[in-house]
Amino acid sequence: MFEMRTCLSAVVLVLLMSLASAKIQHSQVDTDDRMLIPLTEAFGFADNGKIDITISDIAIYTKHDTETDYNLANFGFFLSSLEADASLEEDLSDESKCILTEINSLFTFKDSAIKKVIDKELMNVTFHFNVVNGGPFYLYFANCEKDTPISFDAHIEMYNYDNRGRKDYLSIGETELDTVFWIMFALFTSTTIFWFVFVWKNRQHSHKIHYLMGGLGAFKALTVLSQALMYHYIETTGHADGWNIAYYIFTFCRGILFFTVVVLVGTGWSYMKPFLGDKEKRILMIVVPLQVFANIAIIITEEESPAVKDWFTWRDVFHLVDIICCCAILFPIVWSIKHLREASQTDGKAARNLEKLTLFRQFYVMVVVYIYFTRIVVYLLKSTMQYQYAWVSEAADQLATLAFYVW
Repeated sequence: MFEMRTCLSAVVLVLLMSLASAKIQHSQVDTDDRMLIPLTEAFGFADNGKIDITISDIAIYTKHDTETDYNLANFGFFLSSLEADASLEEDLSDESKCILTEINSLFTFKDSAIKKVIDKELMNVTFHFNVVNGGPFYLYFANCEKDTPISFDAHIEMYNYDNRGRKDYLSIGETELDTVFWIMFALFTSTTIFWFVFVWKNRQHSHKIHYLMGGLGAFKALTVLSQALMYHYIETTGHADGWNIAYYIFTFCRGILFFTVVVLVGTGWSYMKPFLGDKEKRILMIVVPLQVFANIAIIITEEESPAVKDWFTWRDVFHLVDIICCCAILFPIVWSIKHLREASQTDGKAARNLEKLTLFRQFYVMVVVYIYFTRIVVYLLKSTMQYQYAWVSEAADQLATLAFYVW
């Protein structure tokens, strides 16, 4: 009943959020006076990749009582390569210079068409650009006018062309992801079906926790299925077509089940004792609400563009909460190990308790290895791999998860 309520709350939460646009992004800047506004995450362009920017609803505000005293050439868009991105903060430290004069900007507000949008003579204007030399690029908006907030809406399309001349909205290195997800869906589905069949055939020795494990595998398979379909539609249309909502719902339910199952296994619930102690209940009461916050952070970082002021804060919140949850679930395992160690020295079932103690130690090691690999090693892979091989880190993450579930 509790799982049903949490899943329903996830549905309500997701439906309240705006739909994702994936590589077709809608960035809304509202009265923002930051010198540098990131509009997109890094996108891997092939040679002669394309970027289309449609801008509308431009409004420039001054914090003075005087008439307009800003230079339109000091507002503009530019692409920054992955290598040059690290030096942007240093370039911004010299306020006597405008970054738009130091680089090759895509366009500035000095453009005659932009002036017409500002003066409300045009509703919007679209610019088309060709990225001759491919690579990972960030799109930024620069505002070199101090104390001059600005508002605008930007519709951004970034894409390459596939071998058939069709638009491919996935970044180079991500085009293999739908294949990865389809393969993992087949593996998770077959593993889950095998598990349910095995549990049913041995139902006289099965416990409730075994059925929860099967439910976890089912939700993981559904999560991977939604990812496969989401990336397929993003690749062809630039939009997730609603599969992002399914992904958030399944991810939420899987996250709750995963941490719950690990805590329950770590406490020996169902197969060693039919109840939870106060300590274990407190752990669950901490982990479940944290998972709600983590999924809110996921939705915000996925649905909004980096142009939102608090986007990076929400991304950091997700990572922090995820690490806290991972650390919290280790405590019940440690308590069980301590209890079994003490029991093996006091009662007459030393051999049986030592056998259980060995199993719990192995489980503890596996959980630690899984957390370390998926939270640290995968992150390092993602950070260090060439952009053409961005799919490798995701494949490693999925294979590690499958190995942990099977074990």
